[in-house]
Amino acid sequence: MAQKGMLDRKKLREEIEAENIETVIVAFTDHYGRLVGKRFDAEFFLESGLQEGTHSCDYLLTTDMAMEPVPGYKFANWELGYGDFHLVPDADTLRKATWLDRTAMVLCDLQTEKTHEPVTIAPRSILKKQIEATTQRGFTCFAASELEYYLFDNSYRSAFEKSYHDLQPSGWYLEDYHILQGSRNEYFTAQARRHLKDSGVPVENSKGEWGLGQHELNVRYSNALDMADRHVVYKQCLKELADSLDISVSFMAKFDSERAGSSCHIHMSLWSDGRNAFTGDVPCGPVMGSDIFRWFLGGWIKHVPDVMPFYAPTINSYKRYVDSSWAPTRLAWSYDNRTAGFRVVGKGSSLRIECRIPGADCNPYLAFAAALASGLEGIKNKIEPPECFEGDIYAAKHLDRVPYTLQESVDRFASSDFSKSVFGAEVVDHYTHFFRTEIEAFNKSVTDWERKRYFEQI
Repeated sequence: MAQKGMLDRKKLREEIEAENIETVIVAFTDHYGRLVGKRFDAEFFLESGLQEGTHSCDYLLTTDMAMEPVPGYKFANWELGYGDFHLVPDADTLRKATWLDRTAMVLCDLQTEKTHEPVTIAPRSILKKQIEATTQRGFTCFAASELEYYLFDNSYRSAFEKSYHDLQPSGWYLEDYHILQGSRNEYFTAQARRHLKDSGVPVENSKGEWGLGQHELNVRYSNALDMADRHVVYKQCLKELADSLDISVSFMAKFDSERAGSSCHIHMSLWSDGRNAFTGDVPCGPVMGSDIFRWFLGGWIKHVPDVMPFYAPTINSYKRYVDSSWAPTRLAWSYDNRTAGFRVVGKGSSLRIECRIPGADCNPYLAFAAALASGLEGIKNKIEPPECFEGDIYAAKHLDRVPYTLQESVDRFASSDFSKSVFGAEVVDHYTHFFRTEIEAFNKSVTDWERKRYFEQI
């Protein structure tokens, strides 16, 4: 049965003729995971854009958060004149965007303008390369990402004008699983569930989370590429819906040092011939699974330090890793234990690995690619996971810790033979420059912490 809200050429034509759709957003994600692209007249998109795609300036994969072109990239720069690349709509992603007026959306792959080869540094290209490697090994990867976010009564414009100080959370006490407090926010959350469902992103449930005004809305798992696409649509929908209601949502990993961070827990399993390849009768701690399960887990854990910037891409990401805060701080696995960086859950056909390391600020294409590459390397080299840990992993000071800073992560990523072998030197060099640009921007800034600490006392 076709997924509700998804469109093909025939359905799009019918919606256009019925005047239900007059605009099509043609978009892709930049390094930060933000959607960028164009809005097409729907009739012209049907006549030309769907088949032929469109072009966009290649500087979009070399900008900072403020959309300023950053020098030093080999891919695109002033010397090369900032040319175009080609946006190729993936027809399988064509969907209604019901939170917008008479609008549809399609996500794109990027190709070079001259040779029409994939743009290797594009986030979606990086994930597709790892999916191809998964397919070559005879597997299909299914995944889900659990996103958390904070909801504020302030509009985005108001929050900006207040310099993001003294914002009003939508709740005033911890509301984890709390129905009453959640009911107060149903004016937003119910619309979000409905619009996602009607826009090709099937929803499972929503709930209050541990922070003041913090929430989680979960969508159904799918194959890894489709799930990454759903993740991107999800964030765009919630931000634009909030904007239309004069409130705001934030996917910062740690918006306040006194509040819980927001995560993006990634669930993954490999399937072959219609069966979960993780199932089996080989004991691994308390889990009965297959060699594939064990080796995938071993590789995923081992290579976290090599690919950490793909899980935690910003300066702020690392503020989330605080003991006893629900965010993982050490590289260990356990069965159904939320203090673990890797939490194995389910059994039989539902057996899967949950990685709790990524924050809500991650780009899903990059995070999924990092996870898949690591797990596949585990299968290739038969990497055994560490022993299953039981108890409070926060208290296990002898275990290896996740990196403390983006600088530490990027230095390891840049020098990692593993990262270069699975992603290619071009990708590693490009993203190393991207992450280091973020670090340099932060190092030049004067923060509120500095003013509070030094203004009078120094």
